Amino acid sequence: MKSAKNSDKRSRFRPPARFAGRGTVGASYLIAAAGLILIVIVFFMEIVGREPARQEEAPVAAVPATQEESAQAELPEAYFQPGTEDTAGEDEEESPNLIRGEIAPGDTAGALLQQWLSPAATNAVVEAAKSVWPLSRIRAGRPYAVTLDQGDLTRFEYEADDNNRLVIVREIEGSAIRWKASLEKIEYDIRLVRVESSIESSLFESMLLLGESPALAVRLADIFAWEINFIRDLQPGDSFRLLVEKRYRDGEFKGYGAIPVAEFINRNKKFEAFRFKDSFGNNAFFTAAGESLKRAFLKAPLAFTRISSRFSSARLHPILDIVRAHPAVDYAAPTGTPVKAIGGGVVTFRGFGRGAGNYVVLKHAGGYESMYMHLSGFARSLKQGGRVRQGEVIGFVGSTGYATGPHLDFRMKKNGRFLNPEKVLSPRDEAVPKAKLTAFGVERDRMRALLNGDVSLDEYASAQGQDGTAQ
Repeated sequence: MKSAKNSDKRSRFRPPARFAGRGTVGASYLIAAAGLILIVIVFFMEIVGREPARQEEAPVAAVPATQEESAQAELPEAYFQPGTEDTAGEDEEESPNLIRGEIAPGDTAGALLQQWLSPAATNAVVEAAKSVWPLSRIRAGRPYAVTLDQGDLTRFEYEADDNNRLVIVREIEGSAIRWKASLEKIEYDIRLVRVESSIESSLFESMLLLGESPALAVRLADIFAWEINFIRDLQPGDSFRLLVEKRYRDGEFKGYGAIPVAEFINRNKKFEAFRFKDSFGNNAFFTAAGESLKRAFLKAPLAFTRISSRFSSARLHPILDIVRAHPAVDYAAPTGTPVKAIGGGVVTFRGFGRGAGNYVVLKHAGGYESMYMHLSGFARSLKQGGRVRQGEVIGFVGSTGYATGPHLDFRMKKNGRFLNPEKVLSPRDEAVPKAKLTAFGVERDRMRALLNGDVSLDEYASAQGQDGTAQ
């Protein structure tokens, strides 16, 4: 059976009858055809295999100009700048020799610099900075940058404030090394914008609804602090307009710059402020007539609070439960709210009183005194016998002494007699010098035109170094 099956298989695959008797000749033809096909395949692969090598060896001049232009059009321009050929298409990275960071809480200049310098070199850097900007004043959160050369510090930068950068560089003179410190101006992209709104409840809220920072509300209130009591005088329907410089670095908003002009309508009365240089060359704000907006005393020692108790000759004391005079204005405010000196003067008392709690007394020119009571604490720089400037923070709202809650008890005297702080009228500061009134008028009109939209804000330019600049 097995042989029969095998015989049957062979019969199935037997060549057709036309090849019968020619098996040997047919096999020869098949072998010859297969050889010819193999020769063709080998030849084709040889040609194709060599083609890329010939293209690689071709000189650059052989590439048509149109192809070069097409290739360049697909690449960024930076690709064709010196030194960028090997990094095309990669993200730009800072040199590993440049280290950026922010001062951490508790950091000192010495601790920071000794990561890269010896103690002796660190002391040399600190000494070099003393006459320019003392490194003892560094504070947490401020940016710094360190440049290294083979691990050695050669340059240290620290942003002292929003306008100035401290730069300390290593200089080599022969075999000696010395450090040189300087202050450099921080460059910003300045954009002038118009900000305006009406007030429904508060200046803070109005600024926030505009998408602006509360810091701008404080700046505006500071400008008109001698004209408007922002605690007592504001009412719905009041409005404001101002032009402000917004500062940008690398496309990122970095805060507000100068406010060259501002307008505030309070209780249907218009107040205007124009920035101009005073007789000392300092920027100040003046009315349209050239009078100073600054007065001897601020309208209030703090902003954006409420009056909880007014000046009175007879008031029921909330703790002692007796009727007696209240020769003060009480400003209710959250604990920690900064309290400012209403005018420049000398600190004649800084301490604690049983009823007044922590309090400060300032002596001003003309026989005036001001008192600030129930403070939670004092400003660090405040010292008895020291001098303070108008607007300088001297303490913080609290509830020390006889107080039912956090508030500031504010009092004023003239020649030993109590005055109602809300009714004190103080003289204005120095007006625009007569010799500069013409220049002031030109600048005032230019700012008005910008504020009113009569002139495009694109035409605004800060005239540095000239009288009346907005810098």
